[in-house]
Amino acid sequence: MAKIRVTQVKSKIGRLQNQKRTLEALGLRKMNQVVEHEATPQILGMVNKVKHLISVEEI
Repeated sequence: MAKIRVTQVKSKIGRLQNQKRTLEALGLRKMNQVVEHEATPQILGMVNKVKHLISVEEI
C-alpha cells in the first residue's frame, strides 16, 4: 500500500469540532507538523475531510 505524508498548514482555531478531532486522529497537533500514514480508505477519508487545512504528498 502507498504511503502519504500529511502536513498541517493552517490553524485549527475557529474550525468545527469534528475537523479538530479529525486532525487529532491523524496525529496533527501543531502547525507544520508532519506525519506519515498508509493510504487506506479510512485515512484518505479523514484527509478529504480536512483537505483545506493540510497538504498531502505521496511518498
